[in-house]
Amino acid sequence: MGKPGGKNGTPNALLKATLKAGGVTYEALAARVRAVAAETGTVLRTSRASVAQWVAGAAPAEETVLFIVEALSRHLGRPINAEEIGLPAPPLDRTLDWRADALKELNELGRLDLNVERRRALSTAAYSVAALTLPSPTWWKQQAGHGPDRSVTGRRKVGRRDLEAVREMVAAFSRIDQRHGGGHARTAVVQYLITDVSTYLNGRFTDDQVRRDLFSAASELAYLAGWTAFDNFEHAVAQRYFATALKLAEEADNPPMAGHVLRGMAYQAVDLGHGPQAVNLIEAAMEGKRYSLASFRERAMFGAQLARGHAAVGQHKAAAVALVRAETDLAADRSNAEEPDRLFIFGEADLTYQRAYALRDFGDLRGAAREFRHSVRARNSTAFARVHAVTLGELASIQARQGAIEEACETWSRALDVMDGIHSARTRRTAVDMRRALSPIRRRNVPAAVELDRRASAYLAESA
Repeated sequence: MGKPGGKNGTPNALLKATLKAGGVTYEALAARVRAVAAETGTVLRTSRASVAQWVAGAAPAEETVLFIVEALSRHLGRPINAEEIGLPAPPLDRTLDWRADALKELNELGRLDLNVERRRALSTAAYSVAALTLPSPTWWKQQAGHGPDRSVTGRRKVGRRDLEAVREMVAAFSRIDQRHGGGHARTAVVQYLITDVSTYLNGRFTDDQVRRDLFSAASELAYLAGWTAFDNFEHAVAQRYFATALKLAEEADNPPMAGHVLRGMAYQAVDLGHGPQAVNLIEAAMEGKRYSLASFRERAMFGAQLARGHAAVGQHKAAAVALVRAETDLAADRSNAEEPDRLFIFGEADLTYQRAYALRDFGDLRGAAREFRHSVRARNSTAFARVHAVTLGELASIQARQGAIEEACETWSRALDVMDGIHSARTRRTAVDMRRALSPIRRRNVPAAVELDRRASAYLAESA
């Protein structure tokens, strides 16, 4: 059996055999490991020589083991563990387990997340593509059946006033996230989730409707914790919060909320370049009661995400059909029927935003620029400052690709104006992309490009 070691370690026969059986060259594994690491914001210089050293018995760093495992899992199309390839198992278990109890998992994840040292270990874990395979139909039924038994032994009485308080906090945190970025209230969200909200979830409910509504609110908050982690590019952390949010939604017997979580998972997947998995997730969101019981606005949100997924994998006709469906659903949202507060984030500006991405992926830069402009005009730039800044950044990138450098510089300048005070890895990426695109122009000492680069650099330093 191969096992890790130093320069004189025992050759790792298991890793060598796995690479040979899977047809993975040393160069290919090195590239895949670098790509997985990059998703966590980690820059590795893994090369063919690095892989050769591992096969010879050298021990990779602990976090590199996680990247190797995920890289091979993606290539082989099945989950593998470190022991299978002769590497030491990491001491901190970061695997996603659909069978784990939602409340226990929530508390464990939250405490890890709030511990400074363990949070770093958790945030540098690899995003798992294998974990995007959803559980069997039996699992969904079992989750819905767990809820009623929870309130039998709880000591604290939990009623509608408690529920209202949680809903108000979720709404407040959601608006802070949209306006200031995930880096602002992320810790506060998690702290509230594993203290007050966790206490309520383990309480004795006045009636089953309160229990269901409280679990739905907790699902929204767990989803928000995941979204703020995603916004910080802590993708493995986000993935686990999303999974927990999905479990809570199922225990609440709230299919549209479960669909909302699946939509968020699809958004993350397509953002990381996993188009086929993103399509599977959003199609699951649009199955059965998750779609039929959702409001027209939420249906439109699902449809827009489906279009984005289809576009990412080159399915142009399917993307166009999904966009028409989303437009129809949003246009039908004319009633005064009460809908979940979480839907305040979605409207015409967001549908247009997703349409722009689809057109960009089709190679229609002119159409994408038109839709991004429309989104900018339709957006409340104060309430939704983060996505407004990202939209401006995407528009500027397309303008630069079209050769409209002066126009692009003007748009990037507007993006930097909006980004002031926002703490978000996505706006940081906008600034990084800006500097990269402007680099050839800046070297020619074009004043506008030099000034923009200075401002972008200052923003990156201040928001680090």
